[in-house]
Amino acid sequence: MKNFLDDDFLLQSDTARRLYYDYAKDMPIIDYHCHLPPDQIANNINFNNLTHAWLNGDHYKWRAMRANGVAEEYITGGKPDFEKFEKWAETVPYTLRNPLYHWTHLELRRYFGIDSRLMGGTADYIYEDASAKLQQRDFSVQQLLKKMNVEVVCTTDDPLDDLAHHEQLKRDGGTVKMFPTFRPDKAMYIEDVTALNAYIAKLEEVANTPIVNFEDYLYALKNRHHYFAANGCMVADHGLEHIYAEDYTDEEIRTIFEKIRSEKPVTNGEKVKFKSAMLYNLALWHHEKGWVQQYHLGALRNNNSRLLSRLGPDTGFDSIGDFSQARALSRFLNRLDKDDRLAKTIIYNLNPADNEVMAAMTGNFNDGSIAGKVQFGSGWWFLDQKDGMTKQINALSNMGLLSRFVGMLTDSRSFLSFPRHEYFRRLLCNLFGDDIENGELPNDIEWTGKVIADICYHNAKDYFGFKM
Repeated sequence: MKNFLDDDFLLQSDTARRLYYDYAKDMPIIDYHCHLPPDQIANNINFNNLTHAWLNGDHYKWRAMRANGVAEEYITGGKPDFEKFEKWAETVPYTLRNPLYHWTHLELRRYFGIDSRLMGGTADYIYEDASAKLQQRDFSVQQLLKKMNVEVVCTTDDPLDDLAHHEQLKRDGGTVKMFPTFRPDKAMYIEDVTALNAYIAKLEEVANTPIVNFEDYLYALKNRHHYFAANGCMVADHGLEHIYAEDYTDEEIRTIFEKIRSEKPVTNGEKVKFKSAMLYNLALWHHEKGWVQQYHLGALRNNNSRLLSRLGPDTGFDSIGDFSQARALSRFLNRLDKDDRLAKTIIYNLNPADNEVMAAMTGNFNDGSIAGKVQFGSGWWFLDQKDGMTKQINALSNMGLLSRFVGMLTDSRSFLSFPRHEYFRRLLCNLFGDDIENGELPNDIEWTGKVIADICYHNAKDYFGFKM
């Protein structure tokens, strides 16, 4: 029987161990999609305690605590920090076979050197030990990133953001490179016309231009697109239920925008056409600048209306949706590709039933101009765990070229989440190791090791082209 989280965790063969330790373990991390707060990185803060570093904003943990019968006052409420942590510690033993159990103990070990299992009886010691370390200079957020060999992080930023903290870090220097990501979801959220008009009013101020019609709106947004590019942005991201790719005329979109500005009711068909126009124009800009565009598809958000009204979005009430994906995605990519205006593109799906659909679709639009130009992205959100990552890797292997994959990301709001890259790398090496041990792949460790190192680091470095 193997020990829990020993040195060979997830590595089931000598070949897997060799691949991991010789080719994967020490590769730097390019985390090209996360939700880390730029101000905390630029200001190189220290967290007050382990609750602030580990539980605040982590809706993965919040969902588990709620499922374990923990009252909301210990999750997002006003209870003291240690009492919140104690409730999490009491929940952890009940997370067996949930990836949270692995992540929790990997993070305690990798950041704090704590080997004890977290439970109610060890909560005091672990909280005090980790919280004391978090006060030390070498546990500031930049040092936490350095401990994990993080070279690049790409934050997720609204077009209205001033990117002051990105400028600050670039000016001051630091242990990690931080680049913004252009995430214009709010700019096309036509479901709430009042909120969209408030957004447009703020855009007028930020872009310093009046917005009367749809052309004005595009002009102002493109102004912000230019601003992001001037501040080092090379990545865009879109969080959508599915791609919107309906046919429309320019006159139809002008009319729909007039209805938005006058806050008149908009039909479902008009909403789809407006979003289709927005996505198409944004994609053209991404291509013009040579950016990578990412599409996160399939989340069914804000399912619990009662708790949404109380706690707001991004608090743990989103789920996997079963949206139809293939036809609209094909229309969207083809419309751009036929005019040779399709940017480098990564497609993520949240429903594992669509893995093969996505992997096959991305292959339709690789044209030989760039290795892995259109990518089937890593296991995301509910799928960034052992089973989900394995299925994504296998679908990509079967339908495309795993060797050109740009690898893992955290998609996280926590500075303690970077052992997820280790988790992915161990799993990746074990899959290759099994195939070699079974005679399904040649015993060419040097070449296989190169492929693994590429997936872990070099492919992303080449694909994104960050100005280091």
